[in-house]
Amino acid sequence: MRCWVGGHTYKRSTKTQSLRSAQSFARVFYEQLVAKQYKHLHYADTAGAEIVQQVTPKQLTFGALAAQMFANEQARTERMEFSLGSLQVLRNRLDAHILPRWASKTALQIDYKALLEFTQFLSANMSSTTISQYLVAVRKVLSHAIAVGELAQLPVFPRIKIVSNPRGAFTPSQYWQIMRAARKLRGETHPDAQSTARSSYMVRAAQQTLPPDLAWAIGFMVNSFIRPSDLKTLKHKHVEVVRANNTYLRLTLPKTKSHDKPIVTLYPAVRIYQKISKHYATFAVDNLATQDDYLFLPKLADRNYALRVLSYHFNWVLEYTSLKFGANAQQRSLYSLRHSAITFRLLYGQGIDLLTLARNARTSVEVINNHYASSMTAEQNIGLLQSRRKPHSAA
Repeated sequence: MRCWVGGHTYKRSTKTQSLRSAQSFARVFYEQLVAKQYKHLHYADTAGAEIVQQVTPKQLTFGALAAQMFANEQARTERMEFSLGSLQVLRNRLDAHILPRWASKTALQIDYKALLEFTQFLSANMSSTTISQYLVAVRKVLSHAIAVGELAQLPVFPRIKIVSNPRGAFTPSQYWQIMRAARKLRGETHPDAQSTARSSYMVRAAQQTLPPDLAWAIGFMVNSFIRPSDLKTLKHKHVEVVRANNTYLRLTLPKTKSHDKPIVTLYPAVRIYQKISKHYATFAVDNLATQDDYLFLPKLADRNYALRVLSYHFNWVLEYTSLKFGANAQQRSLYSLRHSAITFRLLYGQGIDLLTLARNARTSVEVINNHYASSMTAEQNIGLLQSRRKPHSAA
């Protein structure tokens, strides 16, 4: 990338072959350069003495303020105060709709009317939760503008009522349906044409055959509570088999969403892990079950691409079983497996409390109550509702 700012040409390598990533890097770099422009003019008089003349600084653009704010968030990430995943989401929000709309505006121009028009624009294709998250990103930029003296106070933000639409969890019978389908379709080529797979889903021909990893990933998620993003980062060094009164896996995953405590799994996850390890240690040309190897699709170095391949084939399995949509028309995805894992524990876990479940799933009790437990009905726990305490015997 190359840009001209303040009479100088700046060149940098974006260190990526991805056009989107390179454009994002270039935009941030340019905004940071603009934000750092001098507010004083230095020049020499006839005697050679330096004179500093105060210059009225130009008001920083929203884009420059966003760059400063993002640099602060990057520093927080390095201090382990802000998760890398949240930082990436913030970057995506800025690049997708916020900066294209307001990068050249000033902070003063982002008033209630501008914010209302923005929410109306987003409402056409996004949920209330996503719109609220976009407004949080805008608020971060404007709060930074106040901190650096570019804005006196925050404008009034439109009120967004969050309408919860949980991802449809699977019933136990539906879970076994997709497991059987994933095993049955193993080694089969995806029905989409190669050109469609490449253009629409960005999946190469070599990965259009359904891998055994999909069935393992489905079973592992339901028995470990992990998020889909964990599938791409999970390595053998993060997994420890614990054999005590109970047999389980202890997963010491990288920090996600401010949570860094280990996750413990159900027993079936142990068997799945053993199958994965045996397969990649025995049947691969090279041993791909070493400590630094990934559990799922370890041959793929691009881990975002690995997750895309799993999602691509999982959608095929959902279409094959006619389970792409839930009972309330929720569109299902890999995340529905995490939803199922938590819901199954709420339904079938004997005496499990929400705090223990929330901590192990790396989430909060509030999230479980509002999103995961919200789809449960009283009938699903009819046994508990109709249960009776045993009378105390006379002393």
